[in-house]
Amino acid sequence: MYLIRRCADRGFRDHGWLQTYHAFSFGDYVDPQWRQFGSLRVLNEDFVQPGRGFGTHPHRDMEILTYIMSGSLEHQDSMENGTQIKPGEMQYMSAGHGVLHSEFNPSSQTPVHLLQIWLLPNIRGAEPRYDQISLREEKGLHLVAVPEGNKGENTIKLRTNAWVYEGRFLASESFSYKPKGTHQWIHIVEGKLMLNGYELDQGDGMGIQEESSLYFSVSGDSTFLLFDMEIS
Repeated sequence: MYLIRRCADRGFRDHGWLQTYHAFSFGDYVDPQWRQFGSLRVLNEDFVQPGRGFGTHPHRDMEILTYIMSGSLEHQDSMENGTQIKPGEMQYMSAGHGVLHSEFNPSSQTPVHLLQIWLLPNIRGAEPRYDQISLREEKGLHLVAVPEGNKGENTIKLRTNAWVYEGRFLASESFSYKPKGTHQWIHIVEGKLMLNGYELDQGDGMGIQEESSLYFSVSGDSTFLLFDMEIS
């Protein structure tokens, strides 16, 4: 089964300091047909204007990933983490029983362009935790997050049954992937490709369910995120 979420069909809100696209229902944007896919609850593409950001606010029982496409984002939280996230990095925050944090664009001139991703956890009320990793620069399909208890060098350990990959490929490359779980979601960060016969462009997403193999044909230099989720 395939569900395509075209870039132009996503929810959109312009808050002045923030322009945000929602693949799934979020805040005052509600679409009953797009509440979540597997354990993927939120996938927001955000543009935060210079010198602006998200003030201190709470999260609870959510696995949160932040992926920067351009610019940088400063982060502070109640776990005493104070960091800056840049392109080529992935940030992870497991909200657990509750955490406060803020995010701010430190630039006076350049917007920060990012993806914020929320996954539903397997357990509730856990101790909050934080991680930040550097992503690999070379081309290929690279594992960046795994379920807690799984091995994986320089990978985030999630409190949910999801494997997250970043793919970077040149035009005309083809490859296949055998899913680990029951549900997969791909988000095209940049470029375009064909996946099992469906053409996907920058900003598009697609959900796949109960397929034994995924076949990729890259038609332009492309970057994407792939979420492979086991839903019992």
